[in-house]
Amino acid sequence: MAATNMIPVELTKSSLPLAASRPSSSCHRRSLLPARPCVASRTAGDRGGKLTVLVAEEFGQAGLELLRRHADIVDYSIDLDPGELGQRAALCEALIVSSETKVGEEVFQLSRGRLKVVGIAGFGVDNVDLVAANESRCLVVNAPNASTGAVAEHAIALLTAMARNIARATISVKFGNWQRRKYMGKCLSGKTLAVMGFGEVGSEVARRAKGLGMHVIAYDPYASEYLALAIGVELVSFDKAIAIADFISLHMHLTPATRKMLNDETFAKMKRGVQILNVAHEGLIDEDSLVRALDAGVVSQAALDVLLEEPLARSSKLIHHENVIVTPNLGASTFEAQEEVGIEIAEAVIKALKGNLPATVVNEPLVALEVLAELKPFLDLANKLGRFIVKLIAGRGGLKTVKVTYASAREPDQLDTKLLRTRIIKGLIEPISCVIVNWVNGDSVAKQRGLRITEERMALHGSPEYPLEYIQVQIANAESTFASALAKSGEIEVEGRVRDGVSYLTKIGSLEVNVQLEGSILLCIVVDQPGLIGKIGSILGEANVNISSMKADKMALRTRLMMISITVDQQPNEETLKKVRDVPAVQELVFLML
Repeated sequence: MAATNMIPVELTKSSLPLAASRPSSSCHRRSLLPARPCVASRTAGDRGGKLTVLVAEEFGQAGLELLRRHADIVDYSIDLDPGELGQRAALCEALIVSSETKVGEEVFQLSRGRLKVVGIAGFGVDNVDLVAANESRCLVVNAPNASTGAVAEHAIALLTAMARNIARATISVKFGNWQRRKYMGKCLSGKTLAVMGFGEVGSEVARRAKGLGMHVIAYDPYASEYLALAIGVELVSFDKAIAIADFISLHMHLTPATRKMLNDETFAKMKRGVQILNVAHEGLIDEDSLVRALDAGVVSQAALDVLLEEPLARSSKLIHHENVIVTPNLGASTFEAQEEVGIEIAEAVIKALKGNLPATVVNEPLVALEVLAELKPFLDLANKLGRFIVKLIAGRGGLKTVKVTYASAREPDQLDTKLLRTRIIKGLIEPISCVIVNWVNGDSVAKQRGLRITEERMALHGSPEYPLEYIQVQIANAESTFASALAKSGEIEVEGRVRDGVSYLTKIGSLEVNVQLEGSILLCIVVDQPGLIGKIGSILGEANVNISSMKADKMALRTRLMMISITVDQQPNEETLKKVRDVPAVQELVFLML
C-alpha cells in the first residue's frame, strides 16, 4: 500500500519544511514556511508614521525609558476601565499590561489589526485571549525570567516565617501577650524540603534552602540531573517526595494534570505535621482539603501567596485559620524585580515591533491564516499525543529519548515539522513543568531538559490532499504504567490520526484502537464478561462521575480481552480509580485529562 522512506532527523539539524497543501490541478502551491511576524511600520501612511505604545499598568522607570527611545509615543495610562482600554489600544501598535488587566476579544476587534504586540509584564498569560490575538495577527509576549530571584526569596521568607511562627507570634504580641512557649518553632537545618517542580524558581529555592542547611529533594520528571547534582539535590518520585518531606514547596505550572495535585488523597500520604508552601499558581492545592488537613493536624502550617479567589471572601475558613499565612501575591513584588520585568518586556516588545521574534512569544506563529487553518487539527493531535504518552511513563527519569514519525504523501520539501515537533514537546513538558513551551523556545527547552528528539518521515503513495496521514510517538528505555502501551520493540508507542478535524488515538503499543482524544478519558484493558461495563459504570456513578460516552473494542478475535474507553465529565479521585482497578476483570487502567 505504501512505500517507506525513513529519513532520520536529529533535533539539532534543520527540520523538514512544513507545507499546508501540496498543489493539485485546481489549486496554487502555497508555502508553509513560517512567515516573519506582521509588525508596525513607521512609514504606514494610515498611521502617520507614528509608533505608539500603551502601558496600561504600573511599570518600571527603566522600562519606560527604553520604550521612549524606540517609540514615537508612549501612553502611560493606568487604572483604565475595560472600555477606555479598548479605545486607547485601538490607537496603538503595542499594549503592555501585567496579570491584572484583561485583554479580551473586544480589544483586538477594536484595534482592527493595528495592534501588533501585547506584552505581559510577568509570567502568567491567562489574562490575554490568545485565540483572539491569533485571529488578529497579534504577537503576545511575556517576561518569565526577571522575577525568578524575587519569587525564590519570597518563598524562603514564608518558609522561615512558618518554621518560627513569626506571623502568629507577632499578632499575639500586638494583642498584649508574651507567649514564648506557645510559639516554639522548628530549626530548618537538617529538615527535608521537597521542591515540587525543579525549574527556574524551584532550583533557586533549592539553592537557598541548601544554604540554610536543609536536605533538599525534588520532583520533576524533566529536571536536569546535572543541575540537581551541582546544587546537591536528590531527584525522587512524587510519592516519595510528599511522603518524607518536612516542608513541601510548590513550583509547578497549573495544568489539568497538576490542578488540585494536593488533595485529600495526597495529604493522607504525607508525614504528620508537614508544612506547605505555595508561591507558584493558584489551583495546585484543593483549598477545602487543605483546611481539613490543617484541622486534623496532618498539615501543621501553610503559607500561601496565591489563592483560587483573590482576594478571598472575609468568611473564608482558610484565610482565618490560625495556622495559615497569606500574602497578596507578593512573589514578584520588589522594586528590583519590577524594574527587571519592565526592561525584559520592553525589550521583547521592541524586538517584535522591529520584525524579530522574541523567545518569549506565547501564541501561535504568524504564518498565513490558511496555513494554520489546515495545520490546526494536526497541531492539536501532536500536542495530545505528547500529553498522553507522558502519562504512560512510570517513575521519574524515564523520558530521555523520543522518536516521532510523520506519515505523509507530500514531498519532503513540503513538510516542515518544526511546528508539529514543538506541539509534541509542549505536550510532553508542560503538564508537569513550570515552563511555557512555544514555537520559538521549544527545541531549546527540550535540550535544556536532556530530551533528545529524533524525527522520521514515512513517505506514502497516495493523495497529498492532507498534510499527514498519522503521527507516531515512541519513548525508548522507559517503564510504562500501562503494559499494553509497549510495542514489540519494547518502546512505549502511541499513534494518532485526524478525522473530520478531530484527534483520534488509533494505536497504543501493538493494539489498534479508535479513541477520540477529547476531555477526560479512562482507558481499560478488561476480560470480556457479562455485567462488567455495568459494574464499572456503577462505581463511577456512586462517585458522582458522569459518563458522557463509552466504547468497547475487541482486542483480537481469539481472545476475550477488550479495550474500553470511557469519557467522563468529572475527574475521578484516586479512591474511585482504585475501585475500578480492583474489579477482577480489569487488567490495566490509565486516566488521562486533555
